[in-house]
Parts: sequence; structure tokens; C-alpha cells
Amino acid sequence: MRTRFTELFGVEHPVVQGGMQWVGRAPLVAAVANAGGLGFITALTQPTPDDLRKEIRRCRELTDKPFGVNLTILPAITPPPYAEYRQAIIDEGVPFVETAGSNPTEHLTHFHAHGIKVIHKCTSVRHGVKAQSLGVDALSIDGFECAGHPGEDDVPGLILLPAAADAIEIPFIASGGFADGRGLVAALALGAEGINMGTRFMATVESGIHQNVKERLVEAGERDTQLIFRQLRNTARVADNAVSREVVARLNEGAKFEDIKDLVAGVRGVKVYETGDVDHGIWSAGMVQGLIKDIPTCEELITRIVAEAEEIITGRLASTVGTPAAVAGN
Repeated sequence: MRTRFTELFGVEHPVVQGGMQWVGRAPLVAAVANAGGLGFITALTQPTPDDLRKEIRRCRELTDKPFGVNLTILPAITPPPYAEYRQAIIDEGVPFVETAGSNPTEHLTHFHAHGIKVIHKCTSVRHGVKAQSLGVDALSIDGFECAGHPGEDDVPGLILLPAAADAIEIPFIASGGFADGRGLVAALALGAEGINMGTRFMATVESGIHQNVKERLVEAGERDTQLIFRQLRNTARVADNAVSREVVARLNEGAKFEDIKDLVAGVRGVKVYETGDVDHGIWSAGMVQGLIKDIPTCEELITRIVAEAEEIITGRLASTVGTPAAVAGN
């Protein structure tokens, strides 16, 4: 399947594994790349820029296909050394970067000076238009269904994607709610050039998280997520568990961030992935978990998605186009 996205980034299939904190590590990224998709190492999962360099090199030992690095820029009292992480990406010759969070202008200039293509993740059309004007090469448009931060507009993909297609000229991929070939066909029909999956790739053989978490994703339904931090206008979609329910309840009762910061600490979230105790802390999961029924290898997953999409396009959809007699099979 060829789209503007596959042509621009030199990958076989329009399927992307976006950056995921504590999940986007070399074995998963390499498996996605070897299967013909595009994977992203998550820079801030690595404790230091030197650790990121090592992770990039480890990925290169596992694949000779292209892959990228996600650099999420978020406001913080003590921010990570973003410039040093950026330099590690440049020094290691990574061809693609996925930026997210804040305005990427500061980093975009440096990446483009070294021939690195940048995909910027947005949750609204207006932010996508702004990023396009800054000169990013492509966009990832996240609908309200997505895991992590869906923004504050609450616009689902069925509206957001065609609205983006009407306003944006550069290639963009669709994110939030994708798990199978049906989603890929829908994204293409709505104007996207491919799909970006996070939660679905968590439930794969090569994903480094605990098996209990993967099995929880298979068991969970589309209603088994919580939206936390709504009152703080920093909404995040996470798995429904004892901790996320407590956070929502306490904020609804008027608690401040300081009152719940220990509950949502990242150190607790990473323990979920390491120990398999799905109630230990906050961890990201999208509504798409309701469509996850198994734990395949990345190759099995991507091959299946593309085959399903091709069958839908050339089979069921093709049969609906033509004269009434042709449709009836006469």
C-alpha cells in the first residue's frame, strides 16, 4: 500500500508505532521496522541522553530498516535536558523524529539542518495548521479516542480527520482508535495517509511490558478507560483501575494536584509495566483496547492489518461501486 507517507518516509506499510513512555524501546521498534512499519524509540524513557544513544545503537543491531525517535516536550519545573537528547538523536544519524507536546520550533531548526524529517503530533486542526506553517514534514492527528493526552476539545477521529484533510496540505497520519485493517481503510478514506497505533502495539509479543498488562488489554472493553486531570485542563486517558478511579473521584471532590501527585507519579506507572500489577499506578490505554483480541508478533499484526485493508478495498468496497446489475452480480 503506497501513500504519500510511505513515499516520504521510505517504509513499506502506512503503519506507525508512535512514541510511548516506558514502552518505546529497541526490541519493539525494531520489530515494527522489520515488519515494514515505522517505529519510534521514546527518548525520555531513557534516563540520560547517553542512554538514548545506546538504545539507538541497540535498535540498529536488531534492524537495518529505518526507524525514528520520539521527543516529547512538556513544561516542567525541572525539564529534562531536551537539547542534549536532541543532540544525541542528531549525532546518531536518526532519520526521523516524532515531536509532541509543546511547539517544536526550537528543535525543528536543528533537526532540519541535519536532514532529519519531523512528524509533529497534534490533537486539533488549528495546531496542525500551525505546525505545518512552522515547516514540519508530516503530522500525526490524534482523536479523542487516543491514549495519553487527547487535548481539551474532545473531537473524535470521525470528525477530526476529515476536518484536518480540508485544512492541511502536508501528509498526516491518523492516531487514536486504530487496531486493524478496518481502521486503516477508514483513516485513508477520511484523508489520512496512514495510521499511528500505540495501545495496539503494547499488546504484541515484542512489547517489553509485563504479560499481565498485555492480557488486561485483551480483556478490557472500550469503556475501560478513565479521563484524569480534566479539572486541571491537562486531560489524560489512562486505564481504568483502582488508582485512576481514585484520582478522578478526588479531583471531582475539589482536590488539587498536590493532593494526588503521589498517586500519579511516573515511578508507580512504570512499576505496572515491570511487575504486572495493573492496579499499582496510572498507565496509558486507549479506547481501542476494546478491539484488541490477541497478542501477536509485530509482523503478524502489521501483515494482518494490511491484508485486511486490501481485502476491504478490493473486495467489499469495490463491489459496492458500479451499476445495480454489477453490484447484484448479474
